Amino acid sequence: MECTRLSSSISSLYNTSIKIKSSLSTQSRNFVTLNITKSPPNPIYHNNIIKRSLSIVSQSSTMDDFQQSSTSKGSESFFRSVLESMEKVYLSRNQTADSILKLVKSVDGEGVCYDHIAFRTFGVDGHGIDSIAKFFLDFGYTMKDQLRFPAKKLKAFWFAPPSYTCDDNGSGVTGPLPRVFISELLVDEMSPQAQEIIRKYTKVSGIGNRHAALASALGTLTWEIPLYSEFQDLARESEYAAWTLVNGYALNHVTISVHRLKSQLNNINSINKFIEGNGFKLNSEGGVLKVSPDGLLLQSSTVADSTSFHFGDGKEESIPRSYIEFAERLVLPQYQNIADKEIKESHRRDGFEVGNADKIFESTSSDQLTRKAA
Repeated sequence: MECTRLSSSISSLYNTSIKIKSSLSTQSRNFVTLNITKSPPNPIYHNNIIKRSLSIVSQSSTMDDFQQSSTSKGSESFFRSVLESMEKVYLSRNQTADSILKLVKSVDGEGVCYDHIAFRTFGVDGHGIDSIAKFFLDFGYTMKDQLRFPAKKLKAFWFAPPSYTCDDNGSGVTGPLPRVFISELLVDEMSPQAQEIIRKYTKVSGIGNRHAALASALGTLTWEIPLYSEFQDLARESEYAAWTLVNGYALNHVTISVHRLKSQLNNINSINKFIEGNGFKLNSEGGVLKVSPDGLLLQSSTVADSTSFHFGDGKEESIPRSYIEFAERLVLPQYQNIADKEIKESHRRDGFEVGNADKIFESTSSDQLTRKAA
């Protein structure tokens, strides 16, 4: 069972963490110990600021202390290793994303950066945004703006990477740390039948929500493998809910930072043409190109891959997996006079846009999956 495998993995990682803690005992501050302790309370959202205790950082240390600590390099190495594991699971399940990354690298070189990575969650019983966010907060990320999607019964927050590190030479998760976008289904707003199904699985997950990042890195569910009939029931009401039931905390998508590319692909129209020219289908919801009202955030995405899935009742059916996105952030008006070679990421449009994200969500919808390529 998935839960048994996850418990074994937690035990293994816990034993490793004891060794890490021991090796850092001579330091004035302990950072990564990954002790399996009682989880912190659910976050309290007030004016879009999360108020919570960071469970991994010792009480004697502040985040500023961590950033200056001699252990931060080792901690960052551990953090990036987890991200790499998440990425490996993602690429192993999504041939389109793997192929496109290789294609772009064949033209642009190995230094392809991620603009952001994204996760989906259930907003119930501690399995919502905070379940995955706490991992990133513990490693220096900062919660930013909230986004609401009333029609889809969703909300989301995005998280900015820490400023203490910036590796401009790596690729993907080994390069500049990406933004993180985490959404959750507002389960209490769903029908009684849908709520019953979701709560059934989050209940048997037990403390699985405390180890969401581990589940993502391992590519496993923290609850039992669902029944196909319940997957169908959820899909009729919310395809987001059905996707999350079978994919759990797996990466929903990664996003190539288009303006950071060094070749002729470094604008959104060029890369869209390149992707479609190589036979891949782009999400056409609201048009292939999604543009923010200020015209400074340009996004597009492929349609999700589908793979066979063995359900708990013995049925084997195709389910939607993940997709890859592309984002170009234009220079803000106040920095238009800066020379191109002097432009930094901080000079560009930051954040996310509800209208764009709402359409990007459709990359896993049945309408997009069954649509014939143009």
